[in-house]
Amino acid sequence: MTIEADVTTQSQRLFAEAQACIPGGVNSPVRSFRSVGGAPRVIERGFGAHLFDVDCRRYIDYIGGWGAAIAGHANPHVTQRVQDAVRLGLSFGTSCPQELDLAQAIVARVPSIEKVRMVNSGTEAVMSAIRVARAATGRALIVKFAGGYHGHADGMLVKAGSGAATLGQPDSPGVTDAVAAQTLTATYNDLSSVQVLFSERGDDIAAVIVEPVAGNMGVVPPAAGFLEGLRAITREHGALLIFDEVMTGFRLSAGGAQTLFDVDPDLTTFGKIIGGGMPVGAYGGPSQYMDLVAPIGPVYQAGTLSGNPIAMTAGLATLELLTDGAYRQLEQLAAHLEDGLNRAIRDTDTRACVQRVGSMLTLFFGADRVANDADANATDAAKFAAFFHGMLDAGIHLPPSRHEAWFLSLSHDHAIADATIAAAHHVLESIR
Repeated sequence: MTIEADVTTQSQRLFAEAQACIPGGVNSPVRSFRSVGGAPRVIERGFGAHLFDVDCRRYIDYIGGWGAAIAGHANPHVTQRVQDAVRLGLSFGTSCPQELDLAQAIVARVPSIEKVRMVNSGTEAVMSAIRVARAATGRALIVKFAGGYHGHADGMLVKAGSGAATLGQPDSPGVTDAVAAQTLTATYNDLSSVQVLFSERGDDIAAVIVEPVAGNMGVVPPAAGFLEGLRAITREHGALLIFDEVMTGFRLSAGGAQTLFDVDPDLTTFGKIIGGGMPVGAYGGPSQYMDLVAPIGPVYQAGTLSGNPIAMTAGLATLELLTDGAYRQLEQLAAHLEDGLNRAIRDTDTRACVQRVGSMLTLFFGADRVANDADANATDAAKFAAFFHGMLDAGIHLPPSRHEAWFLSLSHDHAIADATIAAAHHVLESIR
């Protein structure tokens, strides 16, 4: 990437310097602004629903740590608990009371889970759940959905082949054909595409992994009967159903998307919220599957920082804030924002749609409805980029990609939502 010649802000200067020692100047690709253009804002601190960059500019934040900051940034309840825990030590490499407390809280909230294992990221949780599924079934193949992101493990960086039943192709250099061949790709919200795969390779499929609400192609709700259909197909063929709730877990309801839609998976992966902003992941399910995991079973998985007391404390403190009242507050506010954005779309005669589930939403340009990855890829990238920068100039920081979800927190309120709606109306008018 060419470093901009006109380096006029502290953010631009730091980003230019970072490119000399960090690939692309960022530690996760979406942060680079490649899909929207321009240079990213370098954030110095966050408080409540706001971010503050190194140039002392304030932004209403809809990134929310990619969903982790459901309580808002620097929530006093969470930060005080973390500060108390830090004074006792950062990590011990052995058992601690906090990991038990958080495990018990997760098991109590999610009916499909009897046991849970803590890890350090969503990617690690998915890797581990897939390993358990293969061990439980004695099969090798995994079905995922085009546009669904499940971390950067080799087997998940796979795109669809040339036909519905074709084995996957690597979606990144460094992923071998042999690894990619163990992943089949179906179309989200299209049960027939899954049925074709099972009719061809059903005896070899260990599991289907799915985001119960897609969030990495933008927010795409499951069609009526889609999740229930996946549950029926996997049971019929003796495969496991894995819900990737790294994004939706404890955001959409106290029991995650699976409780919201009343569909029990065999295994679930978590992240984001259960670390309260700290690096974390987890996977869980019934004892019959989780007892396959070492040390009581043959499936090996380990991690020095897994269950570390700081992340466990932050996650438990966050879950304590997520009462029934908190979920009602998030739903009411998100519905208000959705309604306001739809009014702005109508008033400015913009072809766009807002798709929302709970406190997650996406504004898609150039579409009336998005049901899958192909629909998401057909949306108007240039229009989104113009909207993104207009909103950023207005002091509202959206996720810098048309394929990402906006996240609300308990720190957002109606005044913030109204300011966002007003800014959106103005920006949509200016980019007509």
